[in-house]
Amino acid sequence: MADNINLKELITDNSYNEILRVEADKIRRKYYGNKVFVRGLIEISNICKNDCYYCGIRKSNKNVSRYRLTESEIYSCCENGYNLGMRTFVLQGGEDLYFSDIILCRIVNNIKNKYPDCAVTLSMGERSYQSYKNLKSAGADRYLLRHETADICHYRKLHPMDMSLENRKRCLYNLKSLGYQTGAGFMVGSPYQTVDNIVSDFQFLRELDPEMIGIGVFIPHHYTPFRNYPHGDIELNLKLLSIARIMFPEALIPATTALGTVSPDGRERGIKAGCNVVMPNLSPLKFRKSYELYDNKICTGEESAQCIECLKKRVESVGYVLDMGRGDYIGKE
Repeated sequence: MADNINLKELITDNSYNEILRVEADKIRRKYYGNKVFVRGLIEISNICKNDCYYCGIRKSNKNVSRYRLTESEIYSCCENGYNLGMRTFVLQGGEDLYFSDIILCRIVNNIKNKYPDCAVTLSMGERSYQSYKNLKSAGADRYLLRHETADICHYRKLHPMDMSLENRKRCLYNLKSLGYQTGAGFMVGSPYQTVDNIVSDFQFLRELDPEMIGIGVFIPHHYTPFRNYPHGDIELNLKLLSIARIMFPEALIPATTALGTVSPDGRERGIKAGCNVVMPNLSPLKFRKSYELYDNKICTGEESAQCIECLKKRVESVGYVLDMGRGDYIGKE
């Protein structure tokens, strides 16, 4: 897998699938044992200034019931998660201009002051270098910003002209330079994607060397321009997760909700393919269906405690155990 020809062959030749899965599992067990880390996901807003063609909460979708959690609601979600044993909170949302540095820094700082033994991860899109620096100073530990595609031509087919791949990459390099545990990643099976695009994605990941890698299957949303496109291939998604584990042995790689949406045992298969993170939802039940990035998203109706118990059983059924601790990247001390 040292060069692009070999990588392309691995991606296209299905005879490698099981070999890659076994090797990926061996590597993740070497570095992380049988632990699967839990992140408490809090979807703080479905308001977004962007109009990405694949996303259900794009600004042009007038059929979304928009919401924004209050600070007290966010703190309540954290309290719920903490009482369940979680020690990482992920604040995720659309690029909602309401969340200025002043507001978001206050939220992060308050969470860290109340729960000093917890990690705070943000997933709030593209912001300035100074903004990322301010949030880091406020206590943010990690930042998730999937690049979605590293190929400029493919990027243009997925995004409007007021967005740029150059800025997306700049944001990721800024996050790395500021000392965040940084997460990048891409969709599998998005419209117009080619194998060469996927090779480019792995090339970019090699250059960036992120601590977290999210690779999720594309699923269409009925109120987007891509409504009639099929969802991505889960078998390819699982293979790419294994390749990511082999290429980045210490990475934190989630078994995404999208995997579980496409296939009932998708997340379990993701764990077996090399994933070591799951992200149960702590958001208030009344808002979960409104944070619909794609159709038929699972885990919109369970209480957090129920969801954790369900995940625990699912993870144990394939030979792993949930770890509720911070679950930091092992290369970061």
